[in-house]
Amino acid sequence: MAFWQHIVGFQQDIYQAFAAQIRDVAGAGGWGAFIVYLPMGILFGAAHALTPGHSKTILATYLAGSRLGMLRGLGVSLSLSFTHVLMSVLIALLALPLISASLGSVGRAPVLEDVSRALLGIIGLWMVWRALRPRGHVHAHGEGLMVGVMAGLIPCPLTLFVMTFAISRGVPEAGIAFAFTMMLGVALTLSTVAVATILFRDQLMRLLAHRARLLDRSARFIEAVAGLVLLAVALREVWLR
Repeated sequence: MAFWQHIVGFQQDIYQAFAAQIRDVAGAGGWGAFIVYLPMGILFGAAHALTPGHSKTILATYLAGSRLGMLRGLGVSLSLSFTHVLMSVLIALLALPLISASLGSVGRAPVLEDVSRALLGIIGLWMVWRALRPRGHVHAHGEGLMVGVMAGLIPCPLTLFVMTFAISRGVPEAGIAFAFTMMLGVALTLSTVAVATILFRDQLMRLLAHRARLLDRSARFIEAVAGLVLLAVALREVWLR
C-alpha cells in the first residue's frame, strides 16, 4: 500500500510541476525551462504505467501464450504504448469540444473501451482455436502488433488531462511534447513486462525441450489458457458495463 501511495504522490508532484511549466510557457513563452524539465515526463510515464491498468496483464498473457521472439514481443509492447498515448492526443486535438459528450467520465472513453475489449475477445477466441487445431501453421505476421494496437485503444487519462490543460492555455505543442516523453516512459515499463514474460516462457520451454510431446501439449495448453483469459477479460468488461 505504501508503495502505491508513493507512486501516486510522485505522479501528482510531476503533474503539478508540468502544469506550472505549461502555465509559464503560455504566459511568458518560457520554453527553455520547459524543455529542460521535459525528460521528467519519461519518469512520469514509467511510474504511471506501474499503476493498475495499461493492459499489462493482457500484454503478459498474450506473450505467454504466443511464440513471439524478443524483438517481436517488444514490438507488441511498443505498439500498445504508442496507441495508448496517441489516442489521448487525438481525442484532445480533434474532439475537445465534444469531450463532455463522448467521454462517459473524466479520462475514460467507453466506446473505445468496448471496441478494445471486443477485439481482444476475438483474439482470445483465435488463440483458443489455434491451440486446438493441428500444427503446421505459423503465426500471422503483424498479429502481435495488432494485439498491441487493440489493447492500447483505451486512452491514457493523465495524458488527456495534460493535453486538455495545454490546449486550454493555448500551447497544444507543449502537451504533445509531454505526451511524447510520457509515451517513452510507458513503453519502458511495458517493455520490461514483455521481456520478463518472454524470458520466463522461454525458460519453461527449455526445461521441457527434451520431451517433445509434453512440450507441444504444454505450448498448446498455455496458448489456450491465454486465449481464454483474453476472452474472459472481454466478457467481464462487457458484463460490468
